[in-house]
Amino acid sequence: MIWPTRKDQKQAIAEELARFSGEVRYLPGVVDPSALDTLSMQFVASLRREDYYRLIQRHAISPHRADPNNASFDAERAVVFHVQNRSIDEAAWLIFLMTHLARPADTGWLRLSQIYGKLGQGIWTWKAVSSDPQALIDWLTENWGAIGGKFGNHRKYESLDPSSNRAFGKVLTSYLNWIGPHGHERVFSNAIRNAGNEPGIIFDYLYNDMTVLSFGRLAKFDYLALIGRYGIAPIHAGQAYFRGATGPARGAKLLFDGTADSATEPDILQSRVDELDAALNVGMQVMEDALCNWQKSPTNFVHFKG
Repeated sequence: MIWPTRKDQKQAIAEELARFSGEVRYLPGVVDPSALDTLSMQFVASLRREDYYRLIQRHAISPHRADPNNASFDAERAVVFHVQNRSIDEAAWLIFLMTHLARPADTGWLRLSQIYGKLGQGIWTWKAVSSDPQALIDWLTENWGAIGGKFGNHRKYESLDPSSNRAFGKVLTSYLNWIGPHGHERVFSNAIRNAGNEPGIIFDYLYNDMTVLSFGRLAKFDYLALIGRYGIAPIHAGQAYFRGATGPARGAKLLFDGTADSATEPDILQSRVDELDAALNVGMQVMEDALCNWQKSPTNFVHFKG
């Protein structure tokens, strides 16, 4: 049993899934007790991830954690450090890097730290990059072959090669164009003004507004979820964004239809997970994450970290 302290939580989720299947809507995907146990555990794993972000924001963060050239550097805590010091642009810039580069299980934040930290020669801060993006693009052109690590699994088709159609410099330019000259806080305050005060609606407004090269459904979802988790904007996902999704949609189809290859439309999937979340009360970010991870290994729990 992984995470003994979560045993009761897992049991409660399993019981609620079984009750829901018997009384509300049949869930053929978890008829097998192993599948029910595995999905319950994936919900626990996703809830733990949400708890982790809250936990690291409870205490003051050392500046060493925010220095990419220090052995203590940790990207998640670096974001907290900058939020605590009201450096919102720097925090959101780091979230962009975290999302675009992602974190593979084997090399962690190595690639991010080497880019952000200029291979030990400084830091590509938001102020430096936003005022002269070509300087970073030129630096990458000269140094991309020396940068270690790799892109995370969800970003495996990205490239540092400046000749690539998905080169980092092109993605960076489109991100800077989306943010504009007044910085991240203006983008998020405009979204609140235009969309209202409901966190899910603001999230949706930003999701539809975000035009960044190579940022498809998953990257936009991940970026905005992090912006919300760190309190940079008052947002959280109000839906799972099944349209254009692969893993989460397959997980929902497997759960509700008994096969990951069913033809159920995204809007119907969303209405079903809304119904299920009314019972589980885990939120769409947890629902999306748990269903995606569960469908990869439906009857044998695997703790996905990348």
